[in-house]
Amino acid sequence: MTSVDEQPIPIRLVAHHAFCPRRAWLEALGETTDTHQVAVGVAAHHAVDDPGRSRAQAMRSVDVLSAEHGLVGRCDSVQIDDDGRTTVVEYKSTPVRRRPAVTDAMRVQLALQTIALREQGRTVDAAAIWFVDHRQYADVAIGPDELDAALEQLRRLRAVLDAQTAPEPLVDDPRCRTCSHAGVCLPDERALEPVTRRVLVADPDSQVLHLATPGARAALRSGRVRVVKGDDELRTVPIERVLALVVHGNVDVSSGLLRELLWRRCPTVWCSGTGRVIGWASSANSPNGGPRVHQHVASANGHLGLARGFVAAKIGNQATMIRRHGEGDAHATLRRLQRRADDATSTAELYGIEGDAAARYFEAFTTMLSPSVRQWASFAGRTRRPASDPVNAALNLTYGLLLSDAIRAIVACGLDPHAGFLHSSGRNKPALALDLIEEFRAPVADSVVIGTFNNGELKPASFSHVTGSTRLRDSGRAAVITAYERRVTTSFRHPIFGYDVTWRRAMEVQARLILGVLDGTQHRYKGVTVR
Repeated sequence: MTSVDEQPIPIRLVAHHAFCPRRAWLEALGETTDTHQVAVGVAAHHAVDDPGRSRAQAMRSVDVLSAEHGLVGRCDSVQIDDDGRTTVVEYKSTPVRRRPAVTDAMRVQLALQTIALREQGRTVDAAAIWFVDHRQYADVAIGPDELDAALEQLRRLRAVLDAQTAPEPLVDDPRCRTCSHAGVCLPDERALEPVTRRVLVADPDSQVLHLATPGARAALRSGRVRVVKGDDELRTVPIERVLALVVHGNVDVSSGLLRELLWRRCPTVWCSGTGRVIGWASSANSPNGGPRVHQHVASANGHLGLARGFVAAKIGNQATMIRRHGEGDAHATLRRLQRRADDATSTAELYGIEGDAAARYFEAFTTMLSPSVRQWASFAGRTRRPASDPVNAALNLTYGLLLSDAIRAIVACGLDPHAGFLHSSGRNKPALALDLIEEFRAPVADSVVIGTFNNGELKPASFSHVTGSTRLRDSGRAAVITAYERRVTTSFRHPIFGYDVTWRRAMEVQARLILGVLDGTQHRYKGVTVR
């Protein structure tokens, strides 16, 4: 992170540092969360957010600035009583506390506001906290000791922001249970051991919206995404429920909808009708600019630890798929290759091991299909584009869907999808997104393909054959997308952390573990492997 000496520091950031230095670091890097605590806090300030409602004895949303200390902030309320005494008041909610209690962070905030107000020529006689939920005032004494302590927190925060590495997460600390940023900090997951607290990395009610009907158009109307084709309304969805948008083929998206999605930091990914990712749009307001620079340096220099994690997990999951659903002993060979990947000493060696494993995996892939499917699907090996048979056409689409999810997870962390550690960044492809999907190919994408064929969701009529290439018809594409969404929203027991998590959330957790390796708080990377 660059020096912040010339930039005023928000007072709230100093208060967050008093709560947890890493919390302040994350907020300074632009990490935001949409948690219950944040929503309750915003609602608690609704009454004081409008300076136009100020009165002579109760001013609201008072901006303050301290040029001497480089501070900027806003007081919720500055009140003047009949005796002329001035009191600065902060509004606080207590969403996770049973009783109102003044914390050190609150004292720091009030002390710095007092310093700034006095520098602006105001006399501050007292300070208080108004606990909105309990409708209760709590007086806070601000004396020389509190002022010195607040300025010491400011000095420490500047040192944290000027450092090149992120502060370590707290270890087994009760503050993490009430922190709104625990879902992006992942304090308990850094040790790569089982944890008892459930991870929260995204809004559980949000979903990825797929637009796959050719000729349809999506627009924003009255706070809902409305999809129409001609005069027919195909679907409406509240914009708050949209986590990301994936556009398949010839579907239009209005500029108003696209602007709203960018404003909400929801990425949009465009794919061809066969699943090839064409491009994506993401908000310019992206977090973790500093670690993103470290990512590019590490990508240029190579990072064998990350590359080993991707390949070993991928091969391990391929072995599990064959053992569960296939025939023969290919899984034993894949296990040996997984162990070799774990011990690989160079990226070139990893490439060889991965190629060998892929050949053996797809040799045995047919054995996971039912005998009736094998007859008409005629899968003879992996062919990418164009797909030579129905199985490859379905694999291409699911890998494209998986890549879209990986891009969303990586962008949410502020990383660059193009700077990878296994795939070459020089091939003009989203290398890091391709790295991340390796461990999810078998348990997510391949599982979807095998299931849709064996369950009869994909039939010969689901495909068309043109000049040697095989394509999914609209009905087949819809079946695959539906099955994919069903799979990525399914919960499973995380093999490392031991809590239940959906496959989609697991991708974001893994992306944040990569981020931890880059910012220095994650000592090694371990991929998700199923048993």
